Amino acid sequence: MNILGISAFYHDSAAALVRDGRILAAAQEERFTRIKHDARFPTHAVEYCLQEGGITSDQLDHVVFYEKPLVKFERLLETWIAYAPIGFRQFLKGMPGWLKQKLHLPREMDKALNHGYKGQYVFCEHHESHAASAFFPSPFEEAAILTLDGVGEWATASYGFGRGNRIEITHEMHFPHSVGLLYSAFTYFTGFKVNSGEYKLMGLAPYGQPKYADRIRKELVDIKEDGSIRLNMTYFPYCYGLTMTGRRFADLFGGPRRKPEDPITQREMDLAASIQAVTEEIMLRACRHVHKETGMKNLVLAGGVALNCVGNGRILREGPFENIWIQPAAGDAGGALGAALFVWHQLLGKERPCNGKDFQTGSLLGPAYTNEKIQEFVDSAGARSHRMDDDSLMETVADLIASEKVIGWFQGRMEYGPRALGNRSILGDARSEKMQSVMNLKIKFRESFRPFAPCILREHVDEYFQMRHEEDSPYMLLVAPVREEKRLDMPPELEGLNKLKSKRSEIPAITHVDYSARVQTVDPVRHLRLHALISRFYEKTGCPVVINTSFNIRGEPIVCTPENAYRCFMATHMDVLVMENHILYKDEQPQARHDVDEYKAQFELD
Repeated sequence: MNILGISAFYHDSAAALVRDGRILAAAQEERFTRIKHDARFPTHAVEYCLQEGGITSDQLDHVVFYEKPLVKFERLLETWIAYAPIGFRQFLKGMPGWLKQKLHLPREMDKALNHGYKGQYVFCEHHESHAASAFFPSPFEEAAILTLDGVGEWATASYGFGRGNRIEITHEMHFPHSVGLLYSAFTYFTGFKVNSGEYKLMGLAPYGQPKYADRIRKELVDIKEDGSIRLNMTYFPYCYGLTMTGRRFADLFGGPRRKPEDPITQREMDLAASIQAVTEEIMLRACRHVHKETGMKNLVLAGGVALNCVGNGRILREGPFENIWIQPAAGDAGGALGAALFVWHQLLGKERPCNGKDFQTGSLLGPAYTNEKIQEFVDSAGARSHRMDDDSLMETVADLIASEKVIGWFQGRMEYGPRALGNRSILGDARSEKMQSVMNLKIKFRESFRPFAPCILREHVDEYFQMRHEEDSPYMLLVAPVREEKRLDMPPELEGLNKLKSKRSEIPAITHVDYSARVQTVDPVRHLRLHALISRFYEKTGCPVVINTSFNIRGEPIVCTPENAYRCFMATHMDVLVMENHILYKDEQPQARHDVDEYKAQFELD
């Protein structure tokens, strides 16, 4: 039985195909259109899923959308009316999209499926899809479920539990009170883009002090013991206006929001530290309450706030649950997968076997390209490559990383979710003192303060990080402290971004200024080639850690095709590109077809 799940129109549109309970394919629309966070209907992602499944639309048994648009429209109308007439501008901006597309989803889905699907469409609730995406692929027979995001139809957070092949949501928190929107308000105020800059705010937090945290708790948000919140809406105009914050918010924090092009000041660093501290407090309180209510030892998480890997790490280390599992595509994109699994297990009552391993298969669910297809592209581009056997390739690339070369690594199936997990990655030497600044400024074209993630052989994870022996973190969703014995003291006089100038550990390129790291563990089952490469690197250097960052520049989606990878490689200061068994050296290539400035200009570099 083939079930297609779809998420669209708000952030990171995606599609996922489930066959008889097995996840066959899943991808975000942005990877095909090259438009970051593309929210349009995922026509290309749907086409890919059908191709990967070897079917046409008339062979689909069920098609399911990840939320209920009529209920969402009801919420928007009620909000616009409640704030009339000052909400009229928002009404005028939002109404055309609803009248043209969002209220006519069956028509839009018919079009994307070439009118081949003859069944009825199913519509899940937004947080129901999140909850399903968190529990059904998880390794647990039973688990508490917590979802936290901006807003779905009305719900902004929910909790409940899953057992076997069923989930039950027992409690919800409703709009406009939302931890996701609270965090996004600070993202906006500090000059970053909402729905994409939250990672930057989280990365900026360790440079500051949480000096505004008490002010946030006193003036902006009432945090209940159970982790629910109530916002003081006099500070937040997003219900009726076109901005996340207004004049009262600016007055509270000593001046207007930072413009995106302005320098980052100590105020922004302290604001980031403050809202991060408050968010972690909310997350921890919610988890403790859910544990008390459910009595379960396992927790699963989804929703955009579940991508706050610093908070996730604290939940694991300080919270009451023995084990946690987070949906790798925790945001709206994951709703497509959750909706499809919800139909299979919850609506159709199909069994869910549980063997202690997750069913997400490393979240490597996108397109793959054979050596032959890559050779075709190389020839058509007039590029020069060397094809090597596996052993020679690993030997060569390990040597290149050890000599501080930056490697574009394009292997196997593309990742589903916001993280590059070793198949569409840029790799580098974590021991290098200069690698963080080189990769940020010359490869990624992004802010120098942004941290990089370590990719470590799972069998060595507890030697470098404060984690349990062979603790699984394959999806880069947990931040853990670097072990004390691996750290180096920073000069006490360094403050703010000056902390970047100090070597912080034996693996400085992936150690953030607070001695933390966003850890990805690599094992030979999920990551066969990457594990082989890092193992060879470890044999040569005694270090089982490399840098893993996403294969893209700032403002661009992660690369999908060999063409995407080659163009990014040629327009940056990357040294080597490895696509399957093909290795391409920059100095052997013909002159780049796009210089760096032209390439960067194609993307919105906020």
